[in-house]
Amino acid sequence: MTTSGAPTPDPAARSGLPAERLREIYRLMALARALDERAWILNRSGRVHFVISAQGHEGAEAGICAALTPGRDWLLPYYRSMAAMLSFGMTPRELMLQQFGRADDPGSGGRQMPAHYGGAAYRIFSSSSPVGTQALHAAGIALAAKLRGETQVAVVMMGEGAANQGDVHEALNFAGIHRLPMVLLVENNGYAISVPAEKQTAVRDLAVRAAGYNMPGVIVDGTDVLGCYLAMRDAVVRALAGDGPTFIEAKVTRLTGHSSDDQQTKYRTEDDLAEGRGRDPLPAFRDELRAAGLLAEAAEAAITAEVRGLVDDATDFAEAAADPDPATLTRHVYAEPGDARQLHPPPGLGPD
Repeated sequence: MTTSGAPTPDPAARSGLPAERLREIYRLMALARALDERAWILNRSGRVHFVISAQGHEGAEAGICAALTPGRDWLLPYYRSMAAMLSFGMTPRELMLQQFGRADDPGSGGRQMPAHYGGAAYRIFSSSSPVGTQALHAAGIALAAKLRGETQVAVVMMGEGAANQGDVHEALNFAGIHRLPMVLLVENNGYAISVPAEKQTAVRDLAVRAAGYNMPGVIVDGTDVLGCYLAMRDAVVRALAGDGPTFIEAKVTRLTGHSSDDQQTKYRTEDDLAEGRGRDPLPAFRDELRAAGLLAEAAEAAITAEVRGLVDDATDFAEAAADPDPATLTRHVYAEPGDARQLHPPPGLGPD
């Protein structure tokens, strides 16, 4: 199944979402972009050590998350999930605490790399550097929900490179067998770091693999925000009805290098880069709302001003926050003296 093509002139009629909700989706995308751009400035000025960018992915993530219910559903993100974090309730301050690696970072207390998101209070499952492993966690969460009779969906996000990992096959196979309330979103930007898609897989569209797991495979233009929303809305209905998982592949564009340590001009042509810049979802959605009369000049100016203020506040707050105490370095890694959770050897196996 493929959903694509030019959006209709009336986004509200197309999506069934009210104008206020559509403007909020645009605001969220603009905030995600501004936080991302600020992180690059901080990196280049030596104030944060690493950035892995989400620029070009915001439309797919904002559209997908608009069909989810924070507080009910589970999110298993990856390092380009900035817009998804905001959608699920994480604040700009919290995201900047994570970027700076501060002690109050809600994901890991400053122990994770930047953009390795997590937030238990938001039902955001912590991610890590080995790509694709979160698919297995999503299948486990979805299985638990089914066994408990709970109404919720586990949504796992990743890039197309990660989708080639064995963990993903195992998770989808298991989810297909047990008809789990799980959705896999693959954000296909055409490059696994520097490896182009044609050198990663023998198929052009990864979603065709869904047939092997007896689940729908949906291909959507990842720069079409409302197309992503509609694809996810259908997947959520299916999952909550007990009809099982869905594989969604969003064709997105990567507007930056893989990370702040990557120079993509070494392996991408200028024509390729220019084509990608022409598929930027942020101005495309803005223009769609403008054309439909849903984003007046005053409303857009207010969003711009609010976003600027939130990013400045988050930067100042996180930069002034405390680093983790070095004395806590081994906390949650090794048992500590007096820790009641220490494992004790069975009788006869310990020291005399």
